Amino acid sequence: MPEAAVTPIGIPVIDTPVPVHAVLLGDRLTLDRPTARDVLSTAPLCFQKDDGYVVIFRYGAMIFVGLREASEQSVLAQFGQGHTVPLEEERLDLLIRPDQEEGLTSPGSVQIKALTPARVLILADILAKSIALARYEREIAGVFDTIEPAANTLAVEGRVPRGRKALLRLIGASLLAQHRVSGRIAFAEKPEALWDHPELERLYARLEDEYEIVERGTLLNGKVDVVASAAETFTDMIDTARSARLELLIVILILAELVIAAITLVRG
Repeated sequence: MPEAAVTPIGIPVIDTPVPVHAVLLGDRLTLDRPTARDVLSTAPLCFQKDDGYVVIFRYGAMIFVGLREASEQSVLAQFGQGHTVPLEEERLDLLIRPDQEEGLTSPGSVQIKALTPARVLILADILAKSIALARYEREIAGVFDTIEPAANTLAVEGRVPRGRKALLRLIGASLLAQHRVSGRIAFAEKPEALWDHPELERLYARLEDEYEIVERGTLLNGKVDVVASAAETFTDMIDTARSARLELLIVILILAELVIAAITLVRG
């Protein structure tokens, strides 16, 4: 971490921006807490590494604050569980300014009054949610691209799309995305650090607003509901068509049986 000067009131000022790197490695990480030293928090797991901080979330996000590339790779080897290529990542500069307002000063730059574990946890919570939402936003966009051709076929030709299994997969994907967003990420919940440090409520509110966490999560849940509703509508229509074909087949079999019985009676 860069050298820090000290103000007359004893608050360190870091002239050089502190690098922050957020990565999303997968859907879930199993954390081995006993192997981590200098643990500051367990949910999420936060510990000091060299002169910086590492924050790890169970839903697959890792946040590195003030770490060099070699130190990041060391943490990834220890906790990454084989994940080497991030699914999503974001980098920003952290500015330490005790006499300035805290928050996002420009794209890719956040300003705080002091580099404390509580502030690190709050910033990490926002960044982890942001990159996780970015991944699910991209996945749901892909699901919409899959549904659109089927909807066009129904609107233009009035024909029910085939492939019930594929539509069931869409329902499963939408339900899984909804579980990840509302359950694992819990985008609307505040970090536990705010319970012990209510004075940082303003910083969290500003970062949450600037990254649009609640708005993005709510919009994503709405899209998930649309996907699930569309997929269920298609499957219901396919099931109805199948039932109609089955009823027609039964009627044909009954008529065939009557014809055979009539022929038998005539011959007798």
